[in-house]
Amino acid sequence: MSQQLALVSDPHNTVPFSAHKELPKRLVPPHVEALKPYQPGRPPEELKRELGIERFINMASNENPLGPPASALAAIQEILPEINRYPDLGGTKLREALADRFAIKVDNIALGSGSESTMANIIRAFLHDDDEVLTSQGTFIGLYVLVNAQGIKLKTVPLKNYHFDLDAIADAVNPKTKMIYLCNPNNPTGTIFTRDEFETFIRKIPDHVLVILDEAYYDFAAINPEYPDSMRYRLDNVLTLRTFAKAYGMAGLRLGYGLGHEYLIDYVNRIKLPFEPNILAQAAGLAALNDDEFLGNTLENNEEGMAYLTQEFDRLGLHRIPSHANFIMCEMGTKENVAKIHEGLLRSGIAIRPLTAFGLPTCLRITVGLPEENRKLITALNKILAPEKKK
Repeated sequence: MSQQLALVSDPHNTVPFSAHKELPKRLVPPHVEALKPYQPGRPPEELKRELGIERFINMASNENPLGPPASALAAIQEILPEINRYPDLGGTKLREALADRFAIKVDNIALGSGSESTMANIIRAFLHDDDEVLTSQGTFIGLYVLVNAQGIKLKTVPLKNYHFDLDAIADAVNPKTKMIYLCNPNNPTGTIFTRDEFETFIRKIPDHVLVILDEAYYDFAAINPEYPDSMRYRLDNVLTLRTFAKAYGMAGLRLGYGLGHEYLIDYVNRIKLPFEPNILAQAAGLAALNDDEFLGNTLENNEEGMAYLTQEFDRLGLHRIPSHANFIMCEMGTKENVAKIHEGLLRSGIAIRPLTAFGLPTCLRITVGLPEENRKLITALNKILAPEKKK
């Protein structure tokens, strides 16, 4: 031990950690050792350096192409002199604003550093021992990572025509099922299940089974009268997840929240890290929540971009899956076709998302961008696909 400490204390020490004796494997639980981490898309700055281009269009991450709201930036600027202070432990102002928005109590709300943080807190609060989680294949992979990290058994049901198969999920419930995860609209397919489908499904689910409704893309789907807004139901065993990352343009600040029965939310709040979310995120979220003009502009840009891209994808003969979010998934038939489109677009300075990590290796996902970005995407796709049309 003294020799190791002497090496570390030497400022000129160049001995890597790996040069020391191997750590005992018992330090790492088997379920963590087997864990596959979430793999995000490559950073734009890295791609720009590699490809030698100045501007890169990121259509891979479902971010808001309009940027953050000016109201949120102003709120951040105002609170910046206070970053030497801890944020409000309870996120009181933001929770009160959310409570007013949804006509619920503050005790029905849990804040987190992104909706994934709240999801992680839910998993930590309610799952243990031989509990099981049930969900679909081809859904948000962050859920898989979080459940596997806790050593909880995860069971999946295949998608049905790229949709959640709610009948099959209900049929798969067993005495060990403690939680069901549903993503609506689903990431990465963009599909939804309807009000009728959800109401039929939830009647089959025992009261002791928690249902997590991940509504990260709620704002884009809510215009559809068939969309089952979870806050219309107020079900005791349903916990809703929403985020400021998508429609509110603040993915980099990591701010999300959970909604549900105060009994459940109390335990979620007991689990969460103190002083989460940070002081900038809380201030920006409060400002953005009241910025109806920005939200309207976001939805308008998405609606117009979605109409343009669907028209052009159909003209190009791409097999797109009808989407209710801010992205479109295309089934390309083979991994080779996905790689061709992906690599061709990268050379044109455009990033999209191949979906192998989601269990959909023959599919890719493209985020709706600004009008100029959408046009550049289509121009690039025309060039990539042109040789095939000549055959």
